[in-house]
Amino acid sequence: MAACATSFAAVVAVMATAGPAHAATYNASDNCDVPWISCSYGDLWLFYNSKDIAIQDGYYKSAFTLYYGNVDDHWGTSRYQGSSLTTYRYVFGNGGNGNGQYMKNNAASVQNCARDDNYRVYYNSGYGGTSQYFAKNGPYGDCNITNLISALKNNNASSHFA
Repeated sequence: MAACATSFAAVVAVMATAGPAHAATYNASDNCDVPWISCSYGDLWLFYNSKDIAIQDGYYKSAFTLYYGNVDDHWGTSRYQGSSLTTYRYVFGNGGNGNGQYMKNNAASVQNCARDDNYRVYYNSGYGGTSQYFAKNGPYGDCNITNLISALKNNNASSHFA
């Protein structure tokens, strides 16, 4: 019985000295701004507004999010670093309509500016459900903006190289 009490006291002592877990949440409008994602720049642009509002007279009027690579959840990404949980939530940024709004299930149009990569945008997180294909940009570097189909407009949850 004394050994059991001693073991219990040791466990309580360890739990009392253990520090609390810390959590930090940040907003990012480019997944390349997340420290554990290695990329050089975003290729897929998701806009808050439809294409006729997003770009007017050659100027961006809509906030947008940039992605490079596969993004399995447009809500964001989290990672433990030691006892701290760090979370990055994807938001529309860069000024304009929708600036600061969460990106998941809020995009209306897409622009693929990748020279070599095609993309798909999906209805569900984890690359599931209805999707829409976006071809790489044209031979002259033109990044065509396209409205999301009605099933995906304001219902976009992930994107993937196609």
